[in-house]
Formats: sequence, structure tokens, C-alpha cells
Amino acid sequence: MLQVKQASKIYEGKVAYRALTNIDLEIQKGEFVGVMGPSGSGKTTLLNLIATIDQPTTGTILIEGKNPYELNRNQLAKFRRQSLGFVFQDFNLLHTLTVKENIVLPLTLDGKRVKEMEAKAEAIAKILGISAIMNKRTYEISGGQAQRVAIARAMIHQPKLLLADEPTGNLDSKASKDVMGMLVKLNQQERTTTLLVTHDPQAASYADRIIFIRDGQFYSEIHQGDNRKAFFQKIIDTLSFLGGDDHDFSSIRD
Repeated sequence: MLQVKQASKIYEGKVAYRALTNIDLEIQKGEFVGVMGPSGSGKTTLLNLIATIDQPTTGTILIEGKNPYELNRNQLAKFRRQSLGFVFQDFNLLHTLTVKENIVLPLTLDGKRVKEMEAKAEAIAKILGISAIMNKRTYEISGGQAQRVAIARAMIHQPKLLLADEPTGNLDSKASKDVMGMLVKLNQQERTTTLLVTHDPQAASYADRIIFIRDGQFYSEIHQGDNRKAFFQKIIDTLSFLGGDDHDFSSIRD
């Protein structure tokens, strides 16, 4: 589904900065993979390369065997819209629109019929438990509900790859668990390949496996197995070996 081959990223400037060095990553269809590392480790840079927001300096990124960087601007915009879904820490919802209008936004850009859009919106809202708030404005709902709306918007066009960047960063403990539970549910029901970048060990423990990067390089990888509590502890242990500032991992939750 996703292949990152020897990807490096160097930002040019008065002093060149190497953000990533020879990263290899392969994700199969339907997998739920987390990426962790201290601040400045390169995890968001990696996500941006996969999201086609940024381009690797060297190396190759293939999504379903295709290199999105070989597409022209219009083709790339269409590819992003149809193949990728994005969930961010800050929700990025439009406050002038209702919840339903926010959710169907990607479909309006593709010129879908209103009835089709509404049917899809209702279906995804039911899965995410937000049917009751569809006509509310985004400033009338809680943070946890807003993140569910953002997930619904990201999923409505059934993307092949869902990219989540710190999706629980602005949520309390309960809302975080709810949102991560929803991402797992979508991953299992829709078989949507999911890549999660997070500082939060609790959120990371929902993934099938975690890739750790440090100073722009691959550090280690661990798998969940059958016991999520043991996996959570392995995440904590790996983070302690990784080091980093205290605030990097301050969101450890019971």
C-alpha cells in the first residue's frame, strides 16, 4: 500500500538542515501504524512527505505502486482528494458551516450530487456517533465531537490512506480514548490503512505497530501482539531509551 524507500529530506538555507536520513517504511493495506519520536525527530517531516505536502530530497515514495510526485499539479490535487484523508490536531473545521456541511466538503469539490453526499454523510456520522449534531455549527460542539467531525470529513470519500497528525493533541483523556477507538473502528470496518503521528503513548497503543525515529533516522519498531497493556508499557520503555525533552511525552495517560 505504502512504500517509503531510502527517503531523505534536506532543507536548504544558510545552514542546510537534514530532517530525515534514508528512511525505509512499508505499510500493508489495512494496517494501523504509529510513528513516534522526540520533538525534532523528523516524524512530521515524514508524514508531510507521504502526504505529498513536501517532496523528498532523495529516495522514493510509492502509494499503491504509484509515485505521486510524478503527477502534475492538477493530477496531484485530485490524487490527494481521492486517495488521502487528513486528520489534524487543530481540527481545521470551517466555523461558518454546519457539521454536515464540513463533512461533505470534499465531495462538493468533486461535484457529487446532493443526495449522494447526504447519504454518505449520514452513514459515516452514524459510525462515528455524531448524527445528533449534524445541523450544529462547529463552535457549538465539544473538542471530542469536533475531532470526530474532522475524521468523518477525512473518511467520507473513502480514502486509501488516512494520515493523522497528533489527532488527540487538543483533547482530554476521555475524548482521546473515544477518538482513538473510532479510528480503530474505521480501520477495522473500512480496512482503511492508517498512519498516526503522535507524542501520546496512550494513543499510540491503539496501533498495530509503532515505528520510532530519532534525529531523522529509523530507531526501532515494536508490534502490539495480543496484549495492549504490555504494548503500552513497551512504548513507554522505548520512549525512555529514546530520550528527548520531558514535555515531549508529558501526555502519558492512565
